Amino acid sequence: MNPAWLDDLLACRDRGEAAVMVTVASVRGSAPREAGAKMIVTAATVLGTIGGGHLEYKAIAIARDQLAAGNSATVRRFPLGASLGQCCGGVVNLLFEAVPVAAPWRDALAEGLGRGLAWVVVTAAHEQAAQGKLLVGADSVFGTLGAAGLDRRAIAAAREMAAGGPPTLGRFERDDGNASLLFLDPQVPQDFNLFVFGAGHVGRALVNSLAALPCRITWVDERAEAFPPTLPDNVTAVLSEDCEDEVDAAPAGAWFVVMTHEHGLDQRLAERILRRDDFSWFGLIGSHTKRRAFEQRLGARGIEAARLARMQCPIGVGGIRDKHPAAIAVAVAAQILLEREAREGASRPLQHSARA
Repeated sequence: MNPAWLDDLLACRDRGEAAVMVTVASVRGSAPREAGAKMIVTAATVLGTIGGGHLEYKAIAIARDQLAAGNSATVRRFPLGASLGQCCGGVVNLLFEAVPVAAPWRDALAEGLGRGLAWVVVTAAHEQAAQGKLLVGADSVFGTLGAAGLDRRAIAAAREMAAGGPPTLGRFERDDGNASLLFLDPQVPQDFNLFVFGAGHVGRALVNSLAALPCRITWVDERAEAFPPTLPDNVTAVLSEDCEDEVDAAPAGAWFVVMTHEHGLDQRLAERILRRDDFSWFGLIGSHTKRRAFEQRLGARGIEAARLARMQCPIGVGGIRDKHPAAIAVAVAAQILLEREAREGASRPLQHSARA
């Protein structure tokens, strides 16, 4: 699964439409979006967001001017103060990059991510640069920045960045003694596979809450009438007479949420999930009483205490007392996002500083 911005660029290509990609290249202090956030601007459309407000309005105007002028790439600095009608107080550097219909790096990135490869995308961030672009993988390189020495330094820096690390904007020395401003942007395959068991009121609300996020949702129920007539693009409904089999079919690293209409089915699913040792997270809807009952029953069936400890029940962030299905879904979605962000943050290195 590609990141949304890459799918947007591929759709522009398929329509024969050039675009400018606006990326938050660096942030100092408080800002509405993080480094790496992207917005795709064409002559007629805007896809994604860099935070809204006057900053985004101005960025769209600059991008469309750049689209008309045919410039390649440039970085602009924006203090988030009164002149932009914002009070964040931070400073944002935005990278404006033209993406023509024929952009080999875009196609190579999509192909590589589709094969499960992680890349660091390196962009020369100044208007005088040629249309050079580097994709740096663990064992391969695609493209060039137009200078062998600059390529070598960029490749070395990119390979120091752990997969999923934070984007970096920095100056790199060229062989002629001058420096080039480069943006290093790690991209990893989107492998957030979430399995939701149960298409009741809370299940529906949870899927709706998560559908706009970069994840694949497999939604499982044994009742055909439980599913809505239309589904978001990243949601696959599975009608199954044996829902436990869908647990076995899930890929390694999958996330599981169990909230079916029947406690016996919940228990069977919980047992099947906990017998796997390769899932990322498992949440079960229910009370502390339900958890204790399941722990006793599953323990009697040979599930070790260490595995039972991985079962999250009750689920949902604390402090929300509302029992409306939509409120429960928001609380569960928030917990999933917090868990995922904590895991991603633990794997990220310290901010890389470009070295001359």
